[in-house]
Amino acid sequence: MPASSSRSLPGTWAWGLVALVTGLVLVSYWPAMHGAVLWDDPAHLTRPGLRGWDGLWRIWTEVGATQQYYPVLFTAFWIEHRLWGDAMFGYHLANALLHAANACLLGAVVWRLWSGDRREGVDTGAARCATGAAALVFAVHPVCVESVAWVTEQKNTLSTLLYLVAGLLWLRHRESGSRLAYAAATVCFVLGLGAKSVVATLPAALLVVVWWQRGRIDWRREVVPLLPWFLLAIVAGLHTAWVEKHLIGADGAAFELTLGQRVLLAARVAWFYAAKVVWPADFSFFYPRWDVASSAAAWSAWLAAGCVLVAGLWMLRRRTRGPLATVLLYVGTLFPALGFFDVFPFQFSYVADHFQYLALVPACAALGGGIAWGAARVSGLPRRGLLVGVATLLAVGVVQARARSGLFVSNELIFRHNVARVPDSWMAHHILAHSLAKDPARSAEAVVHFREALRHHPDYPDSHLGLAVELAKSPATRAEAVTLYERAIALRPHYAEAHNNLGLLLAGLPGREVDAERHLREAARLNATFVAPRYNLANLLARSPARRAEAIAAFEEVVRLDPGHAQAHHSLGVLLIQTPDRREASLGHFEAAVRLDPTDVDALNSLAIACAQLGRLDRAGECWRRALELDPKFEPARENLRRLEQMRAR
Repeated sequence: MPASSSRSLPGTWAWGLVALVTGLVLVSYWPAMHGAVLWDDPAHLTRPGLRGWDGLWRIWTEVGATQQYYPVLFTAFWIEHRLWGDAMFGYHLANALLHAANACLLGAVVWRLWSGDRREGVDTGAARCATGAAALVFAVHPVCVESVAWVTEQKNTLSTLLYLVAGLLWLRHRESGSRLAYAAATVCFVLGLGAKSVVATLPAALLVVVWWQRGRIDWRREVVPLLPWFLLAIVAGLHTAWVEKHLIGADGAAFELTLGQRVLLAARVAWFYAAKVVWPADFSFFYPRWDVASSAAAWSAWLAAGCVLVAGLWMLRRRTRGPLATVLLYVGTLFPALGFFDVFPFQFSYVADHFQYLALVPACAALGGGIAWGAARVSGLPRRGLLVGVATLLAVGVVQARARSGLFVSNELIFRHNVARVPDSWMAHHILAHSLAKDPARSAEAVVHFREALRHHPDYPDSHLGLAVELAKSPATRAEAVTLYERAIALRPHYAEAHNNLGLLLAGLPGREVDAERHLREAARLNATFVAPRYNLANLLARSPARRAEAIAAFEEVVRLDPGHAQAHHSLGVLLIQTPDRREASLGHFEAAVRLDPTDVDALNSLAIACAQLGRLDRAGECWRRALELDPKFEPARENLRRLEQMRAR
């Protein structure tokens, strides 16, 4: 090169870069650190049924136990939950530190590539410049915000870390022939696939890097060792595609595109992402969803421009291979998200910032190289101007990243911003409405956004359900709620929640008890662990004295499935106390209800009545007095206690 005499980064300089990168990342993402649980986070954070050691086993052995089969990612979430439980600060901090580590690892990769390049005109200073610029730009680039500030996308930060470590180890193996380095690289590659299958692009990327360095690829030295990686990549990619289609729902009319349309879509998507890298502005969580059928023909220009660009860079390869290698690496890393493989988010938009987190790695590496190349060829005032320009670029990146990460505090902030920028984003309206609906005082506003979501996407069953839930709260709009629930079921016949909600609503309407029971039973049939329809069905059956035995059996099933269901224990106890040969059994359920909710005065009153009927007068008096301590105005307990004292006085 003559380059650095060592492949290792200079110690003091390297640690200084690590400190600077980490500091800039924390400054950029601090506004998101105390953010709440956001959309799709509950599907990724470790749910209660997986928090034990048996849950960890299921994460690895049971496809469908988690939303996607990424066992390494969900193991990381499992470990994090054991460290800090549901505290979101820990997850946000972990994600930010993973991102900082990725920026530093990118710097290490750039250093190794530059220090291994023996072309003239590249010295240690240029290698440092390329390394620092690549790491710092990646650290603060606003495109990364969605991947870093959104806990769900820890799949990006974790998989990228494993991708970069695997790449570094493979480069070491290629240079030294170390079998240990190759084995370690393979382990990291496999773990990376287990965090997110986009890591499958690594072996092809390594061959492009080799071609960039030497202008040729040695079959025995470079291709053969990567053949097992290619095989693993194909298997992982096909499995992810199967999961997306059969378990997550990437299927149906929204995904029916011809091969020609997909090629044109890929060109449009690639240019969209490239524009965001070069000019990071006008970000949105959900971008407009293009109508491929009507727009694809016009995208021929994007495809032609891409072909011309690649052809031009190919002709320049004898002078410089860097630009063509950059394009191949960038587009190749984006390949899984270009539209050739169906993924569930394509229902909302064909593009999303988090889809290009990994692809930003070669883009920032190329930018760092370009800055170093420029700095090596100018001196004096031009070089100082270049440094000022880079510093300004970083400062703007920090400001933009900090402002955007501040949105990732709540669903309301993110999706209010989204609908302001993309008014026809039906999913943004739906999530915003769902968030607003959690506050009863904002139900009317939630209704507006649910209606807006349905205006843009009339066939989305979840929006029908959400709107129906809000309308069912008012007697004046319950008829429309029934219609909406029925439409949701027509669109998704296996929609257990819609069947349950419709059954519950019909149970309160005169003469609709038979229909209510039918829907509640269907909801229970569709989901063997869904407690709500079983509880609602039990309450419906309990209205009829002739069906008391059925109601008791239904409540017993509820408490079997959910032993912590206090209301079910209470209701079951009420039915048992009315059954002469089962009165004694009612005590256990009343006791369970009081234990689960010690402030429930109704349960205390029922327990006291049962105790009194069974001759346990001291316990009855104790329960009534406790109920009056909790609520001095609770007249049933006061009256019953008075009668008890009168009876004892006789």
